[in-house]
Amino acid sequence: MSAHEAGGVPFFDLKAQLAAIRPEISAALEGVLDDGGFTNGPAVAAFEEQFAKYCQVPHAIAVNNGTSALHLALDCFDVGPGDEVITVSMSFIATAWPILYAKATPVLVDVDPERFTMDPKALERAITPRTKAIIVVHLYGQMADMDAILAVAAAHKIPVIEDCAQAVGAEYKGRRAGSLGALGCFSFYPSKNLGAYGEGGAVTTTDPELAARCRRVRNHGQKSLYLHTDVGYNFRLNSFQGAVLSVKLSHLEPWTARRTELAAAYDAALAGAIHAPRPCPDGRHVYHLYVVRHPRRNEFRAALEADGIGTAVHYPTPIHLQPVFEGRGYPEGSLPVTESIARTCVSLPLYPEMPMEHVERVAAAIRRFGAN
Repeated sequence: MSAHEAGGVPFFDLKAQLAAIRPEISAALEGVLDDGGFTNGPAVAAFEEQFAKYCQVPHAIAVNNGTSALHLALDCFDVGPGDEVITVSMSFIATAWPILYAKATPVLVDVDPERFTMDPKALERAITPRTKAIIVVHLYGQMADMDAILAVAAAHKIPVIEDCAQAVGAEYKGRRAGSLGALGCFSFYPSKNLGAYGEGGAVTTTDPELAARCRRVRNHGQKSLYLHTDVGYNFRLNSFQGAVLSVKLSHLEPWTARRTELAAAYDAALAGAIHAPRPCPDGRHVYHLYVVRHPRRNEFRAALEADGIGTAVHYPTPIHLQPVFEGRGYPEGSLPVTESIARTCVSLPLYPEMPMEHVERVAAAIRRFGAN
């Protein structure tokens, strides 16, 4: 039985979320139609102000997607040919694209086996005189070990960019994702904890000069109308998405609380049955994904699908083993922790509107299949 059939457990359900907030969304979209500011308009400015406050920073710059946010961040530090940018392979490939766009060299390091985020010791070993920036990825809803990473970066005077695409609202020792590095980069792809109805992204920072540069470069390098001081891009956010995001941001904390509640139920129901997430005690995990590991992943997923349960894999092929990275010096076996996670990880259904009884249904199916 498919997870999409009646009575199944879908991996994700955007329609359920929309049903709960449709009147608010409709009113917000009508507001954009009425004011006529369809691109980078008042709805975008309002969202930027609200999002900056949410992320505990003074500046948020909305852009058209998360990849553009990372592109802007590297542009702020003049990353170009001959430079190296250190990041991880355990991420969606969009983390690496802007490095290649800048014609710089991606330097990919392994991850910590518990956090699944950048290993600070691997970062230290990878730094060279050509290292221009570090992109740290907060994966699945949990932040990386930022104290250790920032200490390494500070010792070498290298800026840290946070890839917060999966971690909106996550915290590290009380500080929000996007507030610790020089710049934070967010994606509002529809499936994210804070998702647009289309594409969207943002850059956050505490630095007013970096914020001003991002605002110019996202809008054709304009300092003022028709005065172009930088090489710029068209990375502007359309105002309908800004309006949608403002509505959804007002619900984000209750949605996050529900994700945490569902994750805790999974933790209890799956104890001893499978390799489940182990959130670190130094922060808040926002459970963009609830990721378990199984050595026979294909059989495991097929068994759950037969029970009407949808699953996903994030990500089956790490960046360094993608065909586009062939010949860049990362043969199979070069990042063993990353490769082990990629071979065994499975994302279970989890979204704020998911009924609690679905957790037990998923857990029962997992226990029937077994952990090995």
